[in-house]
Amino acid sequence: MKVGKQFINQLFRAASMQRWNDKMRPIEFTELDKQAHKMITAYLLAKLEDKHSAVNWIDIIEGGIFELLQRTVLTDLRPQIFHRIKADSKKYQALNDWAYNELEPAIEPLGTGFCERFRAYFNASDDCMSKRLLSAAHFYATRWEFKFIENANPGGYEITDIRSEIQTGIEKYYDLESMKEIILYPRYSDFLDLCGELRFQLRWSTIPRVPRTSVLGHMLMVAILAYLFSAQIGACRSRCINNFYTGLFHDLPEVLTRDIISPVKKSSPALAELIKQYEKEEMEKVYGLLDSSWRSDIRLFAEDEFSSVVHLEGKPVGKTFEQIEESYNFDEYSPRDGGLVKAVDELCAFVEAWSSTANGISAPELNQALATIRRSYTGRTVAGIDFGKLLEEFS
Repeated sequence: MKVGKQFINQLFRAASMQRWNDKMRPIEFTELDKQAHKMITAYLLAKLEDKHSAVNWIDIIEGGIFELLQRTVLTDLRPQIFHRIKADSKKYQALNDWAYNELEPAIEPLGTGFCERFRAYFNASDDCMSKRLLSAAHFYATRWEFKFIENANPGGYEITDIRSEIQTGIEKYYDLESMKEIILYPRYSDFLDLCGELRFQLRWSTIPRVPRTSVLGHMLMVAILAYLFSAQIGACRSRCINNFYTGLFHDLPEVLTRDIISPVKKSSPALAELIKQYEKEEMEKVYGLLDSSWRSDIRLFAEDEFSSVVHLEGKPVGKTFEQIEESYNFDEYSPRDGGLVKAVDELCAFVEAWSSTANGISAPELNQALATIRRSYTGRTVAGIDFGKLLEEFS
């Protein structure tokens, strides 16, 4: 398995793909943001469902990646057309074959196993738990977007039909215990609303860029690449899962502080500490929306995101990558590679800046960021991944 420039660019295409572009929109809705919100929703649903029956977290993570990749080549299809095609098994198979052929050059370096799982995913039944949770999350995140579209298009063409279709889609999952709990306890929907607001916060907000990316979409990019790099180095199952969800939640505090650019954060140690302390205090309100039994997970993902840890007697203990590789790369220790997540975070920042300059929109700040990140990773390997060599692909 090897993650390269072509695959990263394929993922990043979702940042340019507009949703609801046949309707008046109060803001831009992109496919990357929608998929990020969906995966956060799927996490919440899976945590709630896991109290009643075992959940396969790898299936949820990889299913989300497969669905995002599929959308990068099928996103121009209207949902009504897509669902009609899906209802005909032969036509759906032909569509999936075409989608795979389009994606093959980007995903083939990830290995035969990944490609086979990708193809098998769309041929398998939709009745398995992981697929149902992802589908329920899809409709929930779509409804969240639609509320804004409906307010901007009162009485608009198809608005009533779309509302009915989304509601029907959600009702198919009312048998899930997790959906019942979200409906019964508003604090869960409050948490998802809060996470959704991260799509309003633009990265590099003072600098013109194409495409513009949100904090929410950036989080998903980091999560997916952290997961795939983990698989690339042979990380255990628990380590892969922890690295993915650390990426998915690592910027969650920014819903309270906004996206404070690095030069401001690093202008003085005292200011950096003040910002971090404020984040921790405000995040306690967010944790209060979640079950006490898994608040510690989100706290580790969101507050201590760049430390490498293992769990000993139920408590996180700092370890180096080398120590994890040598002695703790086992599910029982629930390891997490914070250094890898940090490197992926900076890789995604690099891709955001590089993509804009490649599209003809540049700025001194972007050029400086590109030079700084490239220089800091030249000849450097992090958690077994040669990031310097990977950045060279973006010459």
